[in-house]
Amino acid sequence: MAVAPESERSALARERTLGGVYAFTAYLLWGFLPLYFLLLMPIGPFELVAWRILLSLVFCVLLIAVTRSWSRIGAIFRQPRLLGLTALAGGLIYINWQVFILGALTGHVIETSLGYFINPIATVLLAVLVLRERLRVTQWIAIGIAALAVVVIIVGYGAVPWIALTLAASFSLYGLVKKRVGPSVDAVSGLTLESMWLVPVATVILIVVGSTTGFVFGSEGALHTVLLSLVGVVTAVPLLFFAAGARRTSLTVIGLLQFVAPILQFIIGAWLLQEPMPLERWIGFGLVWLALIVLTVDSVVHARRVRAVA
Repeated sequence: MAVAPESERSALARERTLGGVYAFTAYLLWGFLPLYFLLLMPIGPFELVAWRILLSLVFCVLLIAVTRSWSRIGAIFRQPRLLGLTALAGGLIYINWQVFILGALTGHVIETSLGYFINPIATVLLAVLVLRERLRVTQWIAIGIAALAVVVIIVGYGAVPWIALTLAASFSLYGLVKKRVGPSVDAVSGLTLESMWLVPVATVILIVVGSTTGFVFGSEGALHTVLLSLVGVVTAVPLLFFAAGARRTSLTVIGLLQFVAPILQFIIGAWLLQEPMPLERWIGFGLVWLALIVLTVDSVVHARRVRAVA
């Protein structure tokens, strides 16, 4: 087997490091999203998600126009299967955005973090239920511990953590759809089409808001209007960083870095916003973190074994 030259190996190492930096930046930005959304109050969660959809579409269209990449969009329109998958992805990301913003604006930031802590476990469970993959023993153990954590939170806290469960389910299903789409749809084209499919939803929301409570956009001063106008940029930029990182670094690194966002959200909710953390919630979170440690160690060990065999 031929050995790559030193210069080539160095260039590859630099690319992987750069990919890790890009991915870390994406998760860092996602981690601070609750604070950004709180700056936009007193806007309601439904009006905010409607503007997020429309302004994300505007930003993506401008980006496509600047980069002259309309041909990529045209290629997707010529493939009905891909187009249908982008519509499905749009529906799932709407649910995710709406529930996340609802949680952030109603004092449930800790619960949103729980959703993204559970997400890797939900993704593994989907691999069994949908893709019929066979799991290793340690993966089943992680799923069992996570299930116990949810039971502890329900029984001890007296309520189903529906925000967390909805976020985990919607985002893991969104990931599954994106996996089916594959590299045929780049990040910008994907967000453009997903936002495009959601324009009718955003329009209906704005009609209802305008005819009932009235719009907050433009009514809270210049700074608030500017911050709200940037919500499309704030949505798209982390996605672009993530796409750039995922192309350059390994899945193991991505898997480890994905915990940056929920850790930041947990810190923001528990310490900055002073959301309640009774003992039963600490126990539930502790079990989730234990499940994630088991899952992460298993993933790293398995990746090393695969590389050793290769």
